[in-house]
This record gives sequence, structure tokens and C-alpha cells, in this order.
Amino acid sequence: MKIVDMILNPKEIRRRLGLNQEEFWTRIGVTQSGGSRYEGGRSMPKPVRELLRVVHIEQVDLSAVRKEDFEVLAHLKAHHPDLYRSLRHAVRAKRKKSDTRN
Repeated sequence: MKIVDMILNPKEIRRRLGLNQEEFWTRIGVTQSGGSRYEGGRSMPKPVRELLRVVHIEQVDLSAVRKEDFEVLAHLKAHHPDLYRSLRHAVRAKRKKSDTRN
């Protein structure tokens, strides 16, 4: 299943994570009742879809992300693209290795 398909079905993502509606939706700043509407088929705004993807699919802890992190990434991409690609490759390889162990 593609990530886009999963985002279209937030209820399935929530169930796979074993979270109730309140736990799932409040992590991205949506009320339980609002999340229930999205799970029931109401159109989800793009910012909500993106937050859902980042937090629940990519597993990013938003409380740990700072503006400076994005500035460092932008600088690295612009001024040291080879190093950026190398680091990204290393992280992906580590993730794949970890995924095969589980």
C-alpha cells in the first residue's frame, strides 16, 4: 500500500498503530470529534494530511523538531549536496536494516 493510499484512510493507520481517536488526532492538533469526521469520509485539508503523514507514518516527534534543524538541512543541501545525499543514504540503509530485524 502506498503512503498516499494510507493517508486517505486515517482510520486504518490509527488501528494499525493501536491508538484510540483522541490519542491519534491530538498528536497532530485535531480534536477527537474532528478526527472522527475525517475517518467518516469528510475531506481532510492538505495541512492535516501532511501532519498525519509526518507524525504517524514517518514517525517524527514534532516536539523535537526546531526551526534550526530545517535551516541546517537547507544549508547542507545547498552547500554540501554530496554529503547530504551520503547522509540520507546512510539513514535509509540503517532504517532498512532495522526494519528487516523486526
